[in-house]
Amino acid sequence: MGEHPAVPATGLRARRHEGPEGPPSPPPGVGLWAFASPRRVLWGTGAAAVIDIPAPWPDHIGLVATALADIGGDGTPVALGALPYDRGAPARLTVPEVLHTSTADGERWTTVVRPAGAPTAVDPPAARPVGDPTEMTVRAVIPSAEWCRAVATARDRIRDGELTKVVLARELEVVSDVELDAATLWNRLRQVHPSAYTFAADGFVGSSPELLVSRVGSTVRAQPMAGTTVRTGHPEVDQRRAGELLGSEKNRAEHQITIDAVHDGLLDWCSYLDAEPSPSVVAAGPVQHLATLVEGRLGSPEPSVLELVAALHPTPAVGGHPTAEALAVQAELEGVGRGRYAGPVGWVDRSGNGAFAVGIRSVQLEGTRAGLFAGVGVVADSEPEAELEETRAKAQALLGTIVRL
Repeated sequence: MGEHPAVPATGLRARRHEGPEGPPSPPPGVGLWAFASPRRVLWGTGAAAVIDIPAPWPDHIGLVATALADIGGDGTPVALGALPYDRGAPARLTVPEVLHTSTADGERWTTVVRPAGAPTAVDPPAARPVGDPTEMTVRAVIPSAEWCRAVATARDRIRDGELTKVVLARELEVVSDVELDAATLWNRLRQVHPSAYTFAADGFVGSSPELLVSRVGSTVRAQPMAGTTVRTGHPEVDQRRAGELLGSEKNRAEHQITIDAVHDGLLDWCSYLDAEPSPSVVAAGPVQHLATLVEGRLGSPEPSVLELVAALHPTPAVGGHPTAEALAVQAELEGVGRGRYAGPVGWVDRSGNGAFAVGIRSVQLEGTRAGLFAGVGVVADSEPEAELEETRAKAQALLGTIVRL
């Protein structure tokens, strides 16, 4: 999760600077914590405070609220980061030293977090030179044939009644002849996927179509996705496939499992909660998904967005159903650790407001290497070769953004 040493929040002060300070997007070569959604864009540099969350991270998320409350001043400090997929692992969030925020209605401000008495001027980020690659290689970490055998094994266990669904992911490795840059990739992804949730945290960069949960005041929203078909780029063909997706018993059943899990996970926190009566089809780069908006009003006392994250993760869309059985099969058959792939990624402020996406369509950058995952939901009538093609389609857009020679 990066090389940043833990820095306590005690003794720090946040200052808010109104107006258009700072560049509209991060320059290449900066250490970056960022989260962009259609409603709000946040990006920051420097680490004013690092909040370490012991394992298992869902049991200790209250430490984040305590750390943010310890920061004084007239600004609103924000912690950003990506939580591990594994609920039994430790986690880390970072409070950037300088955080630029802009909203869809034109508001823009900068928050600076520094020790009490330190200058609060908005310093430009210190960038390092970034070179363009001239050569890149891509390989599957686990051979395709071996991964297809794992899908067949999972499918047969589902047919035998052990579980209903399990999500299996495969990893691709990209190696460049120059160091890969998070800010460059984040800027590119924002341009290509302006309606997605685009993030960067300690080299974990991606553009997810799926909102795990957001909280603004007493309003809570989630938009789970499950059920996928490949897009062709031909409008008539894609429209026909969208209709087939909506009419598919397999995909509708898989989708409903996820909707029910998210609804049930939020229900105890809400005085009112409702889901759209039927799903819509959302385009996400090379694929399209069934998606349903779930929205409600939180009861009192209002939970932090991190409490809601802990209640929901992992949804059946990235884990499977039933959860315990699916995670056991997943751990056995995937063959590699997921790290932060498919984990929650986003931001939280000291009032408990925030937004977290599902960390899919993502890549972990480590020097000249990038590790990229793509997953599929395996059910009783899954065909291994078709599932393999779906992972290729999901990976293709991100690969195309990385591999620009």
